[in-house]
Amino acid sequence: MSERKVIVLGLDCATPQLVFDRWAHELPALSWLMQNGVYGPLKSCIPPITIPAWLSMMTGKDPGQLGCYGFRNRSDYSYQGLSFATSKMVTAATVWDILGREQKQVILLGIPQTYPPKTVSGLMVSCFLTPDTSCEYTYPAELKDEIKEVVGDYILDVDHFRTDDKEQLLSQIYAMTEQRFALFSHFLTTRPWDFAMMVDMGMDRIHHGFWKYLDAAHPNYQPGSHYEQAVLAYYKFVDQKIADIIARLDTTTAVLVVSDHGAQAMQGGICINEWLIRHGYLCIAEKPPGIVPLYRARIDWARTKAWGEGGYYSRIFLNVQGREPQGIIPAHDYETVRDELKEKLEALTDEAGRNIGTRVFKPEEVYRQTNGIPPDLIVYPGNLAWRSVGSIGLNRIHTFENDTGPDDANHAEQGIFILYDPATTIHASTHLRTDLSLTDVAPTLLSLLGVAVPLDMEGKQLTCSENGQNNGEQVYSQREQEIIKKRLEALGYL
Repeated sequence: MSERKVIVLGLDCATPQLVFDRWAHELPALSWLMQNGVYGPLKSCIPPITIPAWLSMMTGKDPGQLGCYGFRNRSDYSYQGLSFATSKMVTAATVWDILGREQKQVILLGIPQTYPPKTVSGLMVSCFLTPDTSCEYTYPAELKDEIKEVVGDYILDVDHFRTDDKEQLLSQIYAMTEQRFALFSHFLTTRPWDFAMMVDMGMDRIHHGFWKYLDAAHPNYQPGSHYEQAVLAYYKFVDQKIADIIARLDTTTAVLVVSDHGAQAMQGGICINEWLIRHGYLCIAEKPPGIVPLYRARIDWARTKAWGEGGYYSRIFLNVQGREPQGIIPAHDYETVRDELKEKLEALTDEAGRNIGTRVFKPEEVYRQTNGIPPDLIVYPGNLAWRSVGSIGLNRIHTFENDTGPDDANHAEQGIFILYDPATTIHASTHLRTDLSLTDVAPTLLSLLGVAVPLDMEGKQLTCSENGQNNGEQVYSQREQEIIKKRLEALGYL
């Protein structure tokens, strides 16, 4: 019998309410995989953000075990000690690390948090956190020349999805996805491989740029817009690309289509640091002249108890005596202050006084370990229907204008999982699964390839027949840090 192979098609932010329900009849390739395999909503990690979700998926570890809680993480207890997440942070074994030890050949394209690329048993093209293509973003390094020959100038990501120039945004998204699938197909046909995985960011970008045109529940819904069908058209475009991949596979190859999180309409923004100022937790030494990120403001740390980070969720940090340089919260009052903040944040209301359903997590209660330096609280404003706005100077708690540009969607906790394995036959009653979790993916992939699953890997092995510490190492130059910071701010992650 031929050796088994597995292909993973990662669609960042692909969301179950569109793939499984609203547009299932419009997506023949995905529907065929669902009808002939198992599928269901995939519960993401806390937080359901591109980083750390993809590496949580590929290691079978939660963000606390990985010591990675977002795009930027505290490298020390200083007030400015946030470092970008890179592959250097990932000390847990990934699926491809384990396969490499078994002499399996891998193809890895665009998987988030793989910059800088590491040595693998095969090839790797790193992710959208690569500063630019002048960097060494491939393994082996000479692969850059081949990429140039095959697809021209490699597109790491769209330039800026927070824009009113929707035509330009659509053009960039389509160009990126076309190129990503073309390069993946090239590698599949020119390299030996046992495991091949690509991640495309297009669905995430199109959701953020065009959600208000498809969702009648969006506060800025625009019925009859020229862009009413834009997201559906793109989903159909991706579905055809998936069909092209499926058409060339043999009966030894299993296919997994997966996303790291979903999407939903963004109802508005909660100005988290303005809220902390108003409630006496954050003190500003000097009022800023306009709207500025918190790191550009003059903060009176000697009178500050807490500050927050913006993004699709919020992280709250406490100013603790003996921990932060000018900490003022006594260690024995730490839990009291955390509980107080949690209670008040979960009571957040909209402008009409209605509770918006905010959820607040203590890291040690949701992770198996808390490696690195976790935030003191993780906050989902409005259960992720509202965004966290970290800037100050807005002088209000609620905002319906994003501080970094127009954005229609926020993340949702459920991604998608569709597994088709031609080596098994299933009964109709077992197609839909409702118990799927992000950490199930890694053990499932290893099991499909006949490789022993490490005992410390979380999650369960799924089949079609069934019902690290942050070492603080600096890998970006100052110039590269500025490039990445501007990009992440533009994309709404900071």
